[in-house]
Amino acid sequence: MNRNQVRPQRRHATPSRIERVRRQAVPKPRVIIALLLLLGLVSVMLLDGYLRAEVGNDQRVRSDASASKVPDSVLDGGPFLSFQGGTARTRSVPDKTIVLTFDDGPDPEWTQKVLDILDDNEVPGTFFLVGSMVSRYPDVVRRMVDDGNEVGVHTFTHVDLSYQSAARVTREIAQTQLALAGAAGITTTLFRAPYSSTNDAIDNYSWPVYKKLGAMGYTSVFIDTDSEDWQQPGVSKIIKWATPKSGKGASVLFHDAGGNRAQTLEALPQYIKKMKSKGYTFTTVSGAQQQTQGQQAQGQQVQGQQTPAPQGTPGTAGNTLQSNPEQAAHRTADTATLWEGRALLGAVAVAEWTVPGLAAVLAVVGVAVLGRFAMMLVLARRHYRQRNRRRFSWGPAVTEPVSVIVPAYNEKECIANTLNSLAASTHPIEIVVVDDGSTDGTAEIAESLGLPNVRVIRQPNAGKPAALNNGVRQARYDIVVMMDGDTVFEPDTVQRLVQPFGDPEVGAVAGNAKVGNRTTMIGAWQHIEYVMGFNLDRRMYDLLRCMPTIPGAIGAFRRDAVLGVGGMSEDTLAEDTDITIALHRAGWRVVYAEHARAWTEAPASLGQLWRQRYRWSYGTMQALWKHRKSVTDRGPSGRFGRVGMPLVVLFQIVTPVFAPLIDVFTVYAMIFVDFKASLLAWLAVLLVQLVCAGYAFRLDRERYRYLLMLPLQQIAYRQLMYLVLIHSCVTAATGGRLRWQKLKRTGEVGTPAPGTGVR
Repeated sequence: MNRNQVRPQRRHATPSRIERVRRQAVPKPRVIIALLLLLGLVSVMLLDGYLRAEVGNDQRVRSDASASKVPDSVLDGGPFLSFQGGTARTRSVPDKTIVLTFDDGPDPEWTQKVLDILDDNEVPGTFFLVGSMVSRYPDVVRRMVDDGNEVGVHTFTHVDLSYQSAARVTREIAQTQLALAGAAGITTTLFRAPYSSTNDAIDNYSWPVYKKLGAMGYTSVFIDTDSEDWQQPGVSKIIKWATPKSGKGASVLFHDAGGNRAQTLEALPQYIKKMKSKGYTFTTVSGAQQQTQGQQAQGQQVQGQQTPAPQGTPGTAGNTLQSNPEQAAHRTADTATLWEGRALLGAVAVAEWTVPGLAAVLAVVGVAVLGRFAMMLVLARRHYRQRNRRRFSWGPAVTEPVSVIVPAYNEKECIANTLNSLAASTHPIEIVVVDDGSTDGTAEIAESLGLPNVRVIRQPNAGKPAALNNGVRQARYDIVVMMDGDTVFEPDTVQRLVQPFGDPEVGAVAGNAKVGNRTTMIGAWQHIEYVMGFNLDRRMYDLLRCMPTIPGAIGAFRRDAVLGVGGMSEDTLAEDTDITIALHRAGWRVVYAEHARAWTEAPASLGQLWRQRYRWSYGTMQALWKHRKSVTDRGPSGRFGRVGMPLVVLFQIVTPVFAPLIDVFTVYAMIFVDFKASLLAWLAVLLVQLVCAGYAFRLDRERYRYLLMLPLQQIAYRQLMYLVLIHSCVTAATGGRLRWQKLKRTGEVGTPAPGTGVR
């Protein structure tokens, strides 16, 4: 399509003014806004993926490593491990005492119910929390602390720290502490590592981690009694396995998240009542350590000694962690840590709202995209069968001469090929070349060819709509064909194009635009787009009687119809879409002649392609907005407004704007969820597109070899088109203005020979 005219400009524009025009073509603030939005989206999705602990599919790597470097006193000791002066020390739970510990929370459903049970039975619990869950459900943690329960760190992403770098260990703990500070205003000195419930789980790989944590002031909490509720073995077995033997004290493990905890909820109140009936009391980790400390010999007590605040415990400035177990595990977060934690929770809240919202939009877009493909295939097939019936006819054959209008502005590279192709027409025509103030000798070249029935009309530079209107006024015949100055026709193109005018209801006909310079990669990509995206679409719109655009490269009109709607409008940058909608609203039928082919020169560079498609997209939005009242009109205008306009808005604006979500979420799923499944899903969508493209190529009798470029087109070219459309939406939303721009032409699309297409 040749939307390559420019608005009137002063002939003697200074270089500085030209540079200003170029700078205004791509407004920097909009680019910055777009980049910031893209950066924000990427950041939000990365945060969401990290929160869900799905990076790399973390799991315990080894389970049979040697523990030769771990002291026997630790392996055989009590469940509470701390370090004093670099020496490991363990403590056990006093007899007839139960420390209820819960892993993997908080969960908005199961943890809340566990807290209800603890409240009803007036017993405390110690919850080892996953930082990502804390940041997602801070209200649950706040209630947990307010109810007098104790909390500990269970890492941020539930990763096995034994096989992580020192930086990762510090980060996992520090991030969890920030989440706790933001949720409840506290930090903690308690820690439990994932995949390490009992002391004998410590091996040579994890032992350095525990030593480092001890030096930071943390108490690592293990268990000596496991309910194994995660296996969901049944309520009776959970209670049995959680019961210590011979009246001994126990650190007991339950889970309040990480799966279905219905059996845990049923077993927990029965277990508490059972243990109380046996004379047991319930306490927290700190409470158990206090009791143990009181029972130890006086010489084992350490009074007044202090250790540095944990390095992974932000917010403990001004507070020191004492080795005295009477000191509670919770610390009040300092101001800086408190606000950092709240900022983290705020970012998580944004991610929690944004990603599911985008996923919902993705589902709608996916359905719309697949629905569009299905609709195009069904209606294109029906259109093909209808138009190729032997008895099909538009009416009496159209044999009278027609006027071909060629608007031209600086088309010296292409004008000769264009006019020579028209001179070979098998249908009687007059050729009206409207030179729109060219400065490169276009008019002189047209006259020097000496072709019959060619008139050259010169006018001051006024833009393409003005040139077309001038040509329509001076046309001698009732049917006018409009084309671009860089386009060539096949000999029978005009004859095929005008036959639908045998039907008196037809006011305009869209032809089949083909990419002539398809030998390059960009040209091949555009060729696929023209065949599949444009021409397959036009078959669908033709059958629905709501054709939105007659391409500027090849279209035919009743002269009276064009004049009746006021001619080609300068109100929008997409004068072809504007006139098409205007004809619909005036009651004329607009149809598609797929066998009338024109060969046009597509932009040869990404920069030119961007400028062209940016103008097309923005101009289409302008035309739709201009004719928005057709939605409420009656008659033919209302039909287009309620059928055609919603389809154009949905398929050409809304769906493409959000279609990048498909690729974004594919990458997201490959990184954070399941690489293989995500890749297969993306390939399935690509296969659907390949089927549609293959069928479109079959209908247009094109060579299938170009479809080999489809995967790369989907990865690279399609993303560029999405960005162009998004840029156009930003321009429309901010009220920006866009000037006409002249695309550089090479003239490489030659005159087609009969039945052979383009040379």
